[in-house]
Amino acid sequence: MKWIIAYVGAAVAFGVLDSIWLRWAGPNLYRPVIGEIMAENFRVGAAIAFYLIYIAGMVWFAIRPGILSGQVSTAILNGALLGALCYATFDLTSQAVMKVWSTHISLADIAWGAFATAVASGVACWLTLKFAS
Repeated sequence: MKWIIAYVGAAVAFGVLDSIWLRWAGPNLYRPVIGEIMAENFRVGAAIAFYLIYIAGMVWFAIRPGILSGQVSTAILNGALLGALCYATFDLTSQAVMKVWSTHISLADIAWGAFATAVASGVACWLTLKFAS
């Protein structure tokens, strides 16, 4: 039961945060710079696959260590590191190979990945420790 609470808590927290970010960043950050390579509509299947896999990674690499230590701060720190690493992988690779990419997009996106993953990991760890212990 605790892993279900961890997964669902992370999914809801990250989903809410990311939807707020994407509604703002799409038209204000991404489209002005990389609009020519963006699809008109996002591809639902790929988005679902990303979220299912990424949330599982959050549970294993960030939330699980927090639960095992009993410390929400462990989940937050590991979440920040995981988010920065994962988002940096995408952004810096994109910056290296795409003709239209910008350093400010990479920096903003990496910071966002670190923040959102840290918060979602902390929330999910707290919920799990509170309701599944």
